[in-house]
Amino acid sequence: MRKSLMAAALAAACIVLTACGSRGTITVESEGEGSDLLRIARPAKYLLLPVEEACGEKRVTLVTGKPTDVAMDVRLAHDTVDYFVPFELPEGAEEAVVRVEGVAPDALFWERVALSDRFDRSNTDYYRPRYHHTPEYGWMNDPNGLVYKDGEYHLYYQYNPYGSKWGNMHWGHSVSRDLVHWEPLPPAIARDTMGQIFSGSAVVDENNDAGFGEDALIAFYTSAGSRQVQCMAYSTDNGRTFTKYEGNPVLTPFDGLRDFRDPKVFRYGPAQKWYMVVSAFREVRLYSSDDMKRWEYVGAFGDGYGAQPSMFECPDFVELPVDGDAGNRKWVMIANVNPGCMFGGSATEYFVGDFDGRNFVCESAPETAKWLDYGKDHYAAVCFSNTDRRTIAVPWMSNWQYANDIPTMHHRGANALPRELSLYTKDGETYVAADVVEEVRLLRGRSRQAGDMPVDGERMLPDLAEGFDGAFEIEMDVTPCSACRVGMELCNDAGEKAEIYLDMKAGRLVMDRTESGVVSFGRRSEEYADAAPDAPGPMDYVNDFALATWAPLSLCEGGTYHLDIFVDRCSVEIFVDGGRIAMTNLVFPTKPYGAVRLFAEGGAARFSDVTAYELKL
Repeated sequence: MRKSLMAAALAAACIVLTACGSRGTITVESEGEGSDLLRIARPAKYLLLPVEEACGEKRVTLVTGKPTDVAMDVRLAHDTVDYFVPFELPEGAEEAVVRVEGVAPDALFWERVALSDRFDRSNTDYYRPRYHHTPEYGWMNDPNGLVYKDGEYHLYYQYNPYGSKWGNMHWGHSVSRDLVHWEPLPPAIARDTMGQIFSGSAVVDENNDAGFGEDALIAFYTSAGSRQVQCMAYSTDNGRTFTKYEGNPVLTPFDGLRDFRDPKVFRYGPAQKWYMVVSAFREVRLYSSDDMKRWEYVGAFGDGYGAQPSMFECPDFVELPVDGDAGNRKWVMIANVNPGCMFGGSATEYFVGDFDGRNFVCESAPETAKWLDYGKDHYAAVCFSNTDRRTIAVPWMSNWQYANDIPTMHHRGANALPRELSLYTKDGETYVAADVVEEVRLLRGRSRQAGDMPVDGERMLPDLAEGFDGAFEIEMDVTPCSACRVGMELCNDAGEKAEIYLDMKAGRLVMDRTESGVVSFGRRSEEYADAAPDAPGPMDYVNDFALATWAPLSLCEGGTYHLDIFVDRCSVEIFVDGGRIAMTNLVFPTKPYGAVRLFAEGGAARFSDVTAYELKL
């Protein structure tokens, strides 16, 4: 239908559109003031909404006449269509009514909106990872509700099913039996009239403390509407569907705090109670409960601690043995902070100390910032519950400075590889090691070995990862010997490179992505210059993305360093000496990396057991 005809029809208040799907017709009725009703006779499964990302959000509501009707915010197309998103219609209904608000009469939306019984979920993004978890389509950020039950790992996540930019927060859902092969499932908790469904956690209620049934899955999340409050929902079908508790909210801030979100619930054995940690602006508040419905304030931690100024988000609180000694355990408060990253934007820091059921006492000075990952793209890291002796964290792999602008469209957002956490001591301090989980080895396919070699200058390995389609692992031992700077470049024949090296003079592991591929989407930020004025590398920091990140080599024992590097279509994850250093960075090469250049400057170095593995699902 031509735009001019649509404009004339709306002026006359009614028009019938021909459906593009397998059945149904759409009749448009103007309600005036920019609001229109789409009456759909014999509706198909989906109303396919055309999206233009440059447009502002419009409101789309499935009208049932019930108080639970809630509008979704969709960037409905005006001049061009970037992609479609499915808007689910009631199955088997004689008629469905959808209200759209704010769409101009001459918008392309009226020509392209359609009905269909199917939605094509096939990948259209060149940069979709080959072996990392991503949503089938749409936007994803924080992992939520990580829980293990009956042989399945449940990964819920912040999800927008109506576009590939942030909005309409639901809990998306995937399950896995091995942490690497993920099965997508329908969204588990949908945005409602209380607000968007922000981050949270899930636990297995073995003793039926909440009264929803033995072994029920209990989810806790933030309802973000006019205020942020904590709510709960329960599942009796192994996490596939949830029923929201009729007594919500279960927790509101006692002082009216605006930023009050991301509840993490866990069982604290000595008190035989459930505990909750909640982000409360620049601190974490602790609460306790017997039934998970009534919560008592316990205390708070974090004001003035770590990188400043930072807002704490997605907190977690776990107990770990020190240096593998089960009789010597310490508590770790994980605080995802934004801003606060030493390279600008969002990152994950942590605090180690003791907890007595009321007070958490950090063992380090307040100004000490310890980072769980030294890359630019590691955020919202939280841990699975109910995993017995293992503590497994999953981060979101992006940075709030440019997450909405990365060069993908069908989807945005991925999770970094799961990491197993442990504590080790070094120079009188206790640190968290975050090493990739052993299950990732299940992805290994073909391998190529370059063996052992001294390098004084450079040595090209042009075919080390050739033919692996940009998805591979490289493992090696590096002994710097007399070299001042020693490392490797991931290269392609487009002249793009990601450089990873040990700077022995500065005592740093560095990854430089300034020439890694597409980098122009990152905006310039004064925050970065203030946060890292002495960062290494020959770059001028033209934007928030094109830069280098670094980690202190003092975290390792030195001498020889074991590097385990995971490369996917749009990411590089580095683990040094079993996760004593972890570094996660996005990259967007226009062609897959396939070649490797080893180099040593200022002296000779030795590379040992250099091996590349193709990784694929």
